[in-house]
Amino acid sequence: MKKEEVVYLYLVALHAFFGYVFFLFPFLSKVYGIAILGFGIYYIIESKNKHNEALLMAAYAVSAEIMLRMTGGTFVNEYGKYLVMLFLFLGMLFSGFSRNALVYWLFLFFLVPSLVLSTVTLDLTTDVKKAIVFNISGPVCLGISAIYCYKRELTFQRMLGIITAFSLPLLCLVTYLYFYTPNIQDVVTGTQSNFETSGGFGPNQVATILGLGIFIFFVQLMLNSSNGILQIINGGLVLFFAYRGLITFSRGGIYTGVAMVLLLLAILYFQANFQTKPKIAGIIVLSFLATLAVWSYSSIKTNGLLDKRYANQDAAGREKKSQLSGREVLIESELKMFYENPILGVGVGKNKELRKSQTGIDLATHNEITRMLAEHGTLGIVGLLILLITPLYLFAVDRQNILALSFYVFWLLTINHAAMRLSAPAFIYALSLLKVYREAPAVYRK
Repeated sequence: MKKEEVVYLYLVALHAFFGYVFFLFPFLSKVYGIAILGFGIYYIIESKNKHNEALLMAAYAVSAEIMLRMTGGTFVNEYGKYLVMLFLFLGMLFSGFSRNALVYWLFLFFLVPSLVLSTVTLDLTTDVKKAIVFNISGPVCLGISAIYCYKRELTFQRMLGIITAFSLPLLCLVTYLYFYTPNIQDVVTGTQSNFETSGGFGPNQVATILGLGIFIFFVQLMLNSSNGILQIINGGLVLFFAYRGLITFSRGGIYTGVAMVLLLLAILYFQANFQTKPKIAGIIVLSFLATLAVWSYSSIKTNGLLDKRYANQDAAGREKKSQLSGREVLIESELKMFYENPILGVGVGKNKELRKSQTGIDLATHNEITRMLAEHGTLGIVGLLILLITPLYLFAVDRQNILALSFYVFWLLTINHAAMRLSAPAFIYALSLLKVYREAPAVYRK
């Protein structure tokens, strides 16, 4: 076994141990949060970001965000986004960014008018700073991440290093969840999203990260496991993340993780040569069988309630009125705001106030697309078009970044059910803009 593989196994065990420690002593997660900040700054400055260390630290911070938030390890709500922006800003100080990233500077610029408008339109009783930061920090994090990543050259091996950086804090999370609810049947009594199986935190956000974990460890299994031991460990973790994600009873994150895996398999299949295609076809069949096995086991552990959840039924088997858990009401209210304020929108953070006054519903948005329309108006449409079109164009021109479409789909699906409450969709979107290449073979001369 190679030295790098041994180090990976040690890190896997260490982070699983961290998850158990945080379950026993949650206050230690604050130390963990400070350590990520301190080590990240040191690592990037010491290395001068020669090998994109900023991306490694940002990926690590993204995966650690939920673990920190559910154990009180953050000092501000948007700590994960601030870490990502800080690490990437430091990286740009040392290694710059592409001049062609102008399109994402424009995206950030288009956010400004509605930001200024909100300082005038928000009610005096509203915490203006909190309302603005909650809604604008995600798009700003995305813009900075995209500027850093736009056409940045990266070896495929380094991309796998980023995937490994993602994977380690995820092990903390899944270990914590295991000890938080060791007996699933005791806490699953209905078909609503379950806070007990989600570590006491928001099931929608936890399922989002667990769905990402399915994809991350599937990539580790397919592309970064050179021996049987790693294949067994990474394959087992794919199944375990799928199981823990399913029993949150929050569907969006699981659908997203499955879509990412299917896209990767499709790209690998169509880019493979004639000899490799049968092997990938075999992997697709095995993945399908493994999915059936995990689903069956999860269904048994939840006494069949999981089947009813995904059939949109309540515990008694009756069809639920809403297909989107009530999100369609939020979407309708935000579209109405856009129709009434099509130029600049209602201002950043104002949509929640208006929805409460008009409908009595005191909830923040779950859909970033309709939020952009409601709060930014026509400029929001232009910003969304930039985000939607640019990664697809780059992939059409250069298809070496085989993970690009999976990253893009994660962003697109996540912002439709969980908005941008987490740093994950912002940073992972940016990874679809990287220019990935295979390392050229060494040239030997006499």
